[in-house]
Amino acid sequence: MSKEKYRPETLAAQGMGRIAQPYLEIAPAIHVSTTYERAADGTYPGKRIYSRADNPTYDAAEALVASLENAAGAMLFSSGQSAAAALFQSLAPGDGILAPRNMYWALRKWLLDFAVHWGLRVELYENASLDDLAAKAATHRPRVIWIETPANPTWEVTDIAAASAIARKHGAIVAVDSTSATPFLTRPIELGAAIVMHSATKYLNGHSDVIAGALATAADDALWQRIRYVRGSGGGVLGPFEAWLVLRGMRTLHLRVAACSSNALAIAERFHRHPKLPHVLYPGLPSHPQHDTARKQQRGPGAMLSFDLGSLEAARRFLNQVKICALAESLGGVESLISLPALMTHASMPKEVQERIGISDGLVRLSVGIEDLEDIIADLDQALLYV
Repeated sequence: MSKEKYRPETLAAQGMGRIAQPYLEIAPAIHVSTTYERAADGTYPGKRIYSRADNPTYDAAEALVASLENAAGAMLFSSGQSAAAALFQSLAPGDGILAPRNMYWALRKWLLDFAVHWGLRVELYENASLDDLAAKAATHRPRVIWIETPANPTWEVTDIAAASAIARKHGAIVAVDSTSATPFLTRPIELGAAIVMHSATKYLNGHSDVIAGALATAADDALWQRIRYVRGSGGGVLGPFEAWLVLRGMRTLHLRVAACSSNALAIAERFHRHPKLPHVLYPGLPSHPQHDTARKQQRGPGAMLSFDLGSLEAARRFLNQVKICALAESLGGVESLISLPALMTHASMPKEVQERIGISDGLVRLSVGIEDLEDIIADLDQALLYV
């Protein structure tokens, strides 16, 4: 199947086409071998050496990620964290990183606790503030500007095209964590980014049954080859069965993202004027500070939203009454999940850091799934009676 002829939805549903020979299976095969036979002269006739470097099962999944992102190439990793870390491990001592103050908590902690000890310079900028980004880029001269947009769990939206222009001015590249946007809402490479990262655990897989990560690149350049070396030498590869699960999940990505986003928009519109919800954070609402930016660079507002119930006690009462949305970490699955960042994902942060990035004790995050919309609304309505 030639990817130039078809739209992303078709490529996703077809899993990039039925490529397996000789049987032409509808479902792609899983290749479990860890090693490959050499010829007598020491070469590899099958063009494979060892599965820590690559595996035929990766091919279709990586090709589909690259196609969906309009990228020159893609790589799968054992997690989103290992994918992001591989990029930073590919830099040289003394290289600078500008990262948003509010970002995936584990990667922020990794940058501040580990990357700086390897000689990388890490500076934080205010999410969505192009002025702060430009000023710090001029002062710190970073090698990489990292963007997470929309930023979990307060959903600030950063203008990728404008940030990429700032990066070019200062000799940097932009890398975007586009996990919550997915390729069906935002394609950062088309907006000037050099690298796109996904926690494929989330929407790309979409079924909460595999841990995986992915990077996509605008160019097959020296940095990309360095990242490939880091993946192979460090062993941050995905198993073949997990790669197959990610490919399986991506075949329904466009349907799931559309359904989840439609539900989320309806929920946000239904509750943003609720007397017990003074603050609903969702890029699809005109009240969102970066609503116009989101409309410009996203094909839809997404399926993640947060709301503030005012206090930890109120949040706990609410969560004790919710029936449909399981109280659990993660996001992007077919099922709706709800979480309390202050006591869950961000609990290791000092309280002043939580407050600085907008995480109050009463902030509740909702990953909206594909359940019946009226069922979700009714469940949230009855739980709010206890707030």
